[in-house]
Amino acid sequence: MELKWLLYVTLLALGTLAIQAHDVDDDNDGDDVVDIEDDLDDGIEEVEESKPETSTPPPTPKVTYRAPVPTGEVYFVESFDKGTLDGWILSKAKKDDTDDEIAKYDGKWEVQDMKDTRLPGDKGLVLVTRAKHHAISSKLSKPFVFDTKPLIIQYEVNFQNGIECGGAYVKLLSKTPELNLDQFHDKTPYTIMFGPDKCGEDYKLHFIFRHKNPKTGKYEEKHAKRPDADLKTYFTDKKTHLYTLVLNPDNSFEILVDQTVVNSGNLLNDMSPPVNPPREIEDPNDQKPEDWDEKPKIPDPDAVKPDDWDEDAPAKIPDENAVKPEGWLDDEPEYVADPDAEKPEDWDEDMDGEWEAPQIANPKCESAPGCGTWQRPMIDNPNYKGKWKPPMIDNVNYQGIWKPRKIPNPDFFEDLEPFKMTPFSAVGLELWSMTSDIFFDNFIICTERAVADDWANDGWGLKKAADGAAEPGVVGQMMAAAEERPWLWVVYILTVALPVFLVVLFCCSGKKQPSAAEYKKTDAPQPDVMSEEKEEEKDKGDKEEEEEEETNEDKLEKQKSDADIGSASQEEEEEEEEEEDRKAASEEEETVNRSPRNRKPRKD
Repeated sequence: MELKWLLYVTLLALGTLAIQAHDVDDDNDGDDVVDIEDDLDDGIEEVEESKPETSTPPPTPKVTYRAPVPTGEVYFVESFDKGTLDGWILSKAKKDDTDDEIAKYDGKWEVQDMKDTRLPGDKGLVLVTRAKHHAISSKLSKPFVFDTKPLIIQYEVNFQNGIECGGAYVKLLSKTPELNLDQFHDKTPYTIMFGPDKCGEDYKLHFIFRHKNPKTGKYEEKHAKRPDADLKTYFTDKKTHLYTLVLNPDNSFEILVDQTVVNSGNLLNDMSPPVNPPREIEDPNDQKPEDWDEKPKIPDPDAVKPDDWDEDAPAKIPDENAVKPEGWLDDEPEYVADPDAEKPEDWDEDMDGEWEAPQIANPKCESAPGCGTWQRPMIDNPNYKGKWKPPMIDNVNYQGIWKPRKIPNPDFFEDLEPFKMTPFSAVGLELWSMTSDIFFDNFIICTERAVADDWANDGWGLKKAADGAAEPGVVGQMMAAAEERPWLWVVYILTVALPVFLVVLFCCSGKKQPSAAEYKKTDAPQPDVMSEEKEEEKDKGDKEEEEEEETNEDKLEKQKSDADIGSASQEEEEEEEEEEDRKAASEEEETVNRSPRNRKPRKD
């Protein structure tokens, strides 16, 4: 029992110590704070010093960066590893319907290394400024025409400072005679918009395409359904993520993040609004008849208010059984002027009016059940019924909810190949962001999945490998997590200590089994297996029982022998008496025979 209590106290002390060590304010000097990390580091150093050289862990593998090279036909690739914006055009346009001060696309773009990069030489396009309009674009090697091959667009994004409100999506700019990249702005026609966007707690991954109505020639935006996956991590973890859009000629699409599908569907079924309009629409000229009855229930016209129904009865009445508490101070007000209040020096009665001290709770009422005029509490009126209304009954004239009739849709069309969109000839970034240092890298537009995967492995794959090589082990990650959430220390301690405690509890404090002599005659099962001590005691008991049995047997034999001896002596006495009787009889017979009277004549 003492061992159990000692373990309980130890666990409690460790949990309390861990919480106190991590609840201390970061601004303290830390002299009196238990620094668990320092203790661990010191312990690790001591262990490392004591280890032989052969047990030293190998150094972290170094990942060497090489600029990716496309392995097949591409329409556009850009890795920015040249360190320049060659081939990219900065917009000089202004936004319409916006103040001149913020209408310009004067946000800065630069080619830089990523912050805390683990791949020296790997550069990317960085949105440098915040709270500015940014626009930059580049021409494709040749326009992309939607025919029999898929479209694959892929690029990398890293929100190096997180993201407060802003986007990191790309636009595939439609091929038109009016396309001027120098004047690229928010109204420039695009074919597809794709990529992450966030504002507030709304995390989005856009896929929008502009579909041309074959009847009217007008374009309408079609939005893909929202993915079911939780996207928050991609915006907050400050890691580089790979965004991929795959459009197939059969109208199917896939959206991937880090080569994992997060959304998929079909252009005909999973876009809003739908690509094809309905065949029929409601007649805009149809009107509901004046006598159309839409009420399923009506008041019963034959119902009559009962004579005893009192509509004027109040809902609440004073409780006549209530009694004023003793000590109630009727003459004392609930609030009085603060006697300690003083009129401010700058109080101007002409401007502010007559000054009055603020009201405070009457201190005399604190010890009393109440002050002021006592009033009976209000209770529900048992006779209250409220305003009488006739009951509702089914409306025999109910005709249902009126709807306008359907007519053929004059604008109906059926496009079974929405994949065949408007060709595009440039890629652009037109963004507003409240966060700076958004990192873009390794753009590719192609038609073969293998080419896009190879490009991803040579670019994003290297970043992932470098991050994985530099990341701490499981213990380091657990320590980092506990630094952010100190309560995890208690979880760690319990996770380690609880199994040890249970092992000690079951191994060292086994329940003592009562001896066989202590068991009562009950239905409780008795142990089948006995310890060595119990076996020895049993053997000893068996020997004693055997000796006792032998002693008893000897006694019985002795008694039996004594009985036998007694009976034998009695038989001998009887035999002696019989022998004496025979002798006496024989002597008497001889005497008779010797007498002359009985003697027979002798024959010669």
